[in-house]
Amino acid sequence: MPLDHYVTLGRSGLRVSPLCLGAMTFGGDWGWGSSDKDSAAILARYLALGGNFIDTANVYTKGHSEKILGDYFDQQGGRDRVVIATKFFGSLYTGDPNGGGASRKSMLAACEQSLRRLKTDYIDLYWMHCWDKFTPIEETMSALDDLVSSGKVRYIGFSDTPAWKVAEAQLLARFRGWAPLAALQIEYSLLERTVEGELIPAALEFGLGVTPWSPLKSGVLSGKYTRKNAKTVEAKRGAWVTSNLTEPTFKVLDVLFAAAKEAKTSPARVALAWVQAQPGVTSSIIGARTMEQLLDNVAALETKLTPKQLTALDEASKPTLNFPFDFIRSAGPFARSGTTINGEKSLVNPLAPADDDERY
Repeated sequence: MPLDHYVTLGRSGLRVSPLCLGAMTFGGDWGWGSSDKDSAAILARYLALGGNFIDTANVYTKGHSEKILGDYFDQQGGRDRVVIATKFFGSLYTGDPNGGGASRKSMLAACEQSLRRLKTDYIDLYWMHCWDKFTPIEETMSALDDLVSSGKVRYIGFSDTPAWKVAEAQLLARFRGWAPLAALQIEYSLLERTVEGELIPAALEFGLGVTPWSPLKSGVLSGKYTRKNAKTVEAKRGAWVTSNLTEPTFKVLDVLFAAAKEAKTSPARVALAWVQAQPGVTSSIIGARTMEQLLDNVAALETKLTPKQLTALDEASKPTLNFPFDFIRSAGPFARSGTTINGEKSLVNPLAPADDDERY
């Protein structure tokens, strides 16, 4: 599957590449990103390969990421042929109580500033970067609808938000006739699968496209880190990496390395291929700091994992989900299965004893 094998984002008609280019590393303002020149080269190569989906945020490298994108398309053209996604919520103004968040005041100001940095009249996909528990969801969704109605935003989505709040927002939009959410951006990888409890099912239920961020867990799944070098290798992202170099991680890496060797490919490609194979996933966000990383990540689209390899990776990384999932699957009378529906055993009424049970 090449980058120009476009897929629709959830139930929307927006067509995007199966891998999205994350621009969080565009700009060196955080100490580990790419220079303007290198960022432009990575972007140009991604576009040349057929990619059309780019993800950034107002706060990435202190606004520099958006500016790099704006300058590139202003000079090279082609802005209308790409899908640019950016985010609001993060604040660039220390001490200003309205500098960030999801209030109408903060959001509208952030949108105008992003439009200026991106040198564009509209944002294709505008994400709420994180749930703002201090702002009523009605205010946020109403303001987003106004941005869509004004033409400054085409589609909207949520990132890093609880599933119950996503459900509330989507149902509210339906009942009020506001612009609905088109997608969810969530952390999802072999080392972060707890989203399978609530967020993935919510996305499937509401027709939201899933765009996983950090599918390589900040590089932990890239193949760079092993038991032998864990204490000596330099991790430019610091605790984002080192805090995950634990024995449970190495057990997953053992299976990942074995699958990569068997498939004659890199661990990063296998990790990305696994994410792309998961239900609901539309386009994984790859954060390439170098051209080599970009090309290796894109090659994941050509990596075909066997059912055996997928099962081994699933078992090695199986998450512990929150209540009531494990309870429903394994506890007491709820464990009794009834008929098979869509390939799965259905649950019988837990209060009705089976034929060979004694009544309570």
